[in-house]
Amino acid sequence: MVGLKPPEVPPTAAVKFVSAGMAGCIADLCTFPLDTAKVRLQIQGEARIPRPVSSVRYRGVLGTLSTMVRTEGARSLYSGLAAGLQRQMSFASIRIGLYDSVKQLYTPKGAENTGMAARLLAGCTTGAVAVACAQPTDVVKVRFQASGALPDSARRYSGTVDAYRTIAREEGIRGLWRGTSDIPNATTSCPGTLPNIARNAIINCGELVTYDLLKDALLRTRLMTDNVPCHFVAAFGAGFCATLVASPVDVVKTRYMNASPGEYRSALSCLLALLTQDGPAGLYKGFVPSFLRLGSWNVVMFVSYEQLQRAVALARPALA
Repeated sequence: MVGLKPPEVPPTAAVKFVSAGMAGCIADLCTFPLDTAKVRLQIQGEARIPRPVSSVRYRGVLGTLSTMVRTEGARSLYSGLAAGLQRQMSFASIRIGLYDSVKQLYTPKGAENTGMAARLLAGCTTGAVAVACAQPTDVVKVRFQASGALPDSARRYSGTVDAYRTIAREEGIRGLWRGTSDIPNATTSCPGTLPNIARNAIINCGELVTYDLLKDALLRTRLMTDNVPCHFVAAFGAGFCATLVASPVDVVKTRYMNASPGEYRSALSCLLALLTQDGPAGLYKGFVPSFLRLGSWNVVMFVSYEQLQRAVALARPALA
């Protein structure tokens, strides 16, 4: 068997919660440059960023990474990492670590198997709760990743803590939840729910439900045993499915979060501006880096998540 053996006693909710956060951080450390490249490609061409003829333009994943290293240095690939790790410790812990527990709540008592409806409801629930808790860290992460595309004089933040303070001071506390608090016909300028709630509901279902179903199918048909290769295949499929359905929402979310106050009235106006400027193809801008990042992120995260749970289970008797 490849990897640690499944524990005889299922891991507790607390073990899953902590393991998911740690696995998310490990995956971010491995794939963060791809995420940064995705953000740069998605915001490229925004009207608010003036670009002279001689300005840097990004072409493809490898081209973006090499251009960033050449023009900004290797450290630019990990710009916003601190906020990214903060995000994973809260976001991944909730949406992934609590998924099984919430799934059981939606499963009727006495049912032999968990139905599709219960899985989808659990994915949407944990995804929505995670966004509500971790959104400020995502806003700061995206802005740091995008800031390298601007000249030094135009960069707004000197560090992660300064970013939180500046956003709260200039845009209000609600500005830290940019992309999660939109109310139809509201008169306030605070942006809202559409970009990130929609994105994370879709991605959470795409990732967790697909992984759950693929893993169950592989084990039920005995094509694979419960070990690393099985987790790898299920995670790869989950990453592709999530990228395919969530990429359009992800592009709008990235542009909306990175926008200056008042640039877009709502997520819908951001979407319309994108379609007007780039056409429907703009909705899949950065798809390749999105898949490379999300696919590899899923593989690293789910394999780490499964192994961490088993490592904790093995360590508990020794610590008792």
